[in-house]
Amino acid sequence: MVEIMEYLKARYMDQKAQGIVEYALILAFVVVVAVAIASGGDLQTKVSSVFDAMSNSFSKKS
Repeated sequence: MVEIMEYLKARYMDQKAQGIVEYALILAFVVVVAVAIASGGDLQTKVSSVFDAMSNSFSKKS
């Protein structure tokens, strides 16, 4: 019985830690993209051109 409890405890703790790491990686990615866009670098121009192209393609089909 003790072995089963230890197994379940270890499994639950591993999944919880994995979720925290995933959220931290997503947050770090969002921060990096936001800083890159806010700094006015080349990424801002590329992202803007992609959104403009998508907007133009949607407006042409309507």
